[in-house]
Amino acid sequence: MNNDDLPAFAKGAVNLASPRLGSEAVRASNDFFAAKERMLQDSPAVFIADRFDDHGKWMDGWESRRRRDGGEDWCLIRLGVAGHIHGVDIDTSHFTGNYPPAASLLAWLGDGEPKDDTAWHEIVPATTLGPSAHHFVAVAATGPWNWLKLNMHPDGGIARLRVFGEPFRDWSDSSADALHELSALMNGGRVIAYNDAHYGDVWAVLSEGRGVNMGDGWETRRRREPGSDWLIVTLGAPGTIERIEVDTAHFKGNFPDSCSLQAAYVDSGNEGSIVTQSMFWPELMGEEKLAADAIHSFENDKLAALGAVTHIRLNIHPDGGVSRFRAFGRRQT
Repeated sequence: MNNDDLPAFAKGAVNLASPRLGSEAVRASNDFFAAKERMLQDSPAVFIADRFDDHGKWMDGWESRRRRDGGEDWCLIRLGVAGHIHGVDIDTSHFTGNYPPAASLLAWLGDGEPKDDTAWHEIVPATTLGPSAHHFVAVAATGPWNWLKLNMHPDGGIARLRVFGEPFRDWSDSSADALHELSALMNGGRVIAYNDAHYGDVWAVLSEGRGVNMGDGWETRRRREPGSDWLIVTLGAPGTIERIEVDTAHFKGNFPDSCSLQAAYVDSGNEGSIVTQSMFWPELMGEEKLAADAIHSFENDKLAALGAVTHIRLNIHPDGGVSRFRAFGRRQT
């Protein structure tokens, strides 16, 4: 789905239910027709007309058997990192005669797996669903939460569950003098704007580890006009940047020729015009050459002394693909 088609609460938000963050479908009342784990996959749901398995038609999502007892099916989801939830997308893509008539979502914050007597908070009341469609629902009770329970009323199939929000990072247990990966998704980093993301997944650039293939990263179309491509990252906490890593893993004939960085300390009230502002931010790093399929580390000698910043703009010249981007710094307290 194009970013322009998303509701306001989803733009610039992280999918907290993504396996990239370590989120997993822990248990389900039933997943006879389609495994619960498929519902959290980052890729869009697909339909393969002639694919069947031992249980019947193969579907890309979570699908329970037909209930005959008047109850409802549920799936218990552990978020990889606690987060503030702004809204969800309950996606029934390709489920036409087998989608649930309604679904609801409960949330909880706690250690260990929820028990039968857990006091859940209803963040999405029973909401009517339709066939093969995205169902975006805003959430008022933002949390933070780290457990979810998705209920289908009474049964059926859901292709994908997206949970849009911001990871919650409790910095009270860490020293302000320590060096942190302030851009990491797990630490609250987010990609809030970009000019193009024709290929791959722009959110992959802030994920842990190296990319598994060329699709596991941010890649722009071939630029046929002057200029450069860019994305803007908001850090999980304000900090003074001491090291930058730009990883072009798997990008061999399509890595950017070079990259540069701009950065600034932005008050939250000014984020509405962030893209325009970013064009005039001071330079954190001048243009530096990149190579194919390599980790590039830029230390203090390459980075300007800008003090504490909250946002970084990564410019790639002129276009291409970046697997991972990491900004390491010391928090401002």
